[in-house]
Amino acid sequence: MGINERIKSAAAFERAQKVIPGGVNSPVRALRSVGTTPLFVKEAKGAYLTDIDNNRIIDFCMSWGVFILGHNNDRVSQAAVDAVGHGSSYGIPCEAETTLAEKVREAIPSMERLRFVNSGTEATMSAIRVARGYTGRDILVKFEGNYHGHADHLLVAAGSGVANISNASSAGVPDGFVKYTVVLPYNDVEALRAYFAENGDRVAALILEPVACNMGVVVPTEEFLKATREVTEKHGAVLIFDEVITGFRLARGGAQQRYGITPDMTTVGKIVGGGFPAAAFGGRADIMRVLAPEGPVYQAGTLSGNPVAMAAGIETLTQLSAPGFYETLEARSDRFIASLEKIIAGKGIQLNRCGSMFTLFFRSASPLGSSKNDAPVRNFQDTKRSDQERFARYFRSMLSRGIYVSPSQFEGNFISATHTDEILDYVLESIAQSIE
Repeated sequence: MGINERIKSAAAFERAQKVIPGGVNSPVRALRSVGTTPLFVKEAKGAYLTDIDNNRIIDFCMSWGVFILGHNNDRVSQAAVDAVGHGSSYGIPCEAETTLAEKVREAIPSMERLRFVNSGTEATMSAIRVARGYTGRDILVKFEGNYHGHADHLLVAAGSGVANISNASSAGVPDGFVKYTVVLPYNDVEALRAYFAENGDRVAALILEPVACNMGVVVPTEEFLKATREVTEKHGAVLIFDEVITGFRLARGGAQQRYGITPDMTTVGKIVGGGFPAAAFGGRADIMRVLAPEGPVYQAGTLSGNPVAMAAGIETLTQLSAPGFYETLEARSDRFIASLEKIIAGKGIQLNRCGSMFTLFFRSASPLGSSKNDAPVRNFQDTKRSDQERFARYFRSMLSRGIYVSPSQFEGNFISATHTDEILDYVLESIAQSIE
């Protein structure tokens, strides 16, 4: 498939750097960690992006998991266009907010009451504030490598875009802002139980990605997920599932449906807005009653519940409710993963997968077959042993073949309903060539 030289994208990047820090509005888009410069997109449809140099590229990032229906779904786009025809924002309630909230609650019953915001960061930040207001406690427990947005108190061992920052946080965050944030190792039941045994009655909330997606895809053990529910129930802490990525992705009801664990609160984003800026946080009705105007916990946003985003979200969730949607996506993903496992066998690459999400972890150059290469990837420390330069070469090779994988060793890749078997076969062939 090959691609043209990205001359126009290079010029566009040079122009952008004169007015936007680093030339991008989200750091990973700069592609620095993979040793190249960004492509600039002019349009997207289905499983494909087209950049300003007219390269048609298969997309496996899918706006970081947003487009489970594929880019620019006809019905979703038409719903948004129709909504714009009535006005782009009101700052006053509209019925579409209630309609989408009902659809979210139908899919995720644990979200008995919910409120819309504009981003996953807003959703997690607000959920934590509600949990603290509800419990009257201060301490937040999170897990190393789980990313819950860029609020100050959450930028501690946050994986993904800050994985290479030596202090595992960010400049500009005072120590006092994170003094109530406790970080535990992911998938470590012993550490979790030990901390709660000593401090559980001081913990306001435990937040986690039920399937980690921001240190690469890292699947929880059954014992670990059950333990998060057990310790929070025992000590009266609020269990928050950050399903900004996994919500409506791993099942219609997200990871909590897939694993049969019911949290007290949930955050969703990405898919729920159908490609527009929207997210939500919600949970048990008694917890959500502390939120203003009913209770003393304040949260607000002029564009929250934006009518265009609500219309796109309604149509997206409607399509995801079609009989057999998830079964078909899972079967297609199963076929792809089975072939991929054969391709990478003996190549010093670990494959982590959950549903239609996967990550290839490129291991450091120790002898093939050694315990270091064969060890499963179960936590942030495991992912950090990956060979990032090897991944960067893989990324560039895939891009040269017209395939855009997520541009970080610490991110997931996403299969959509528009990734046909023909497309996936070409991707498999390209992976085989690239890792050689």
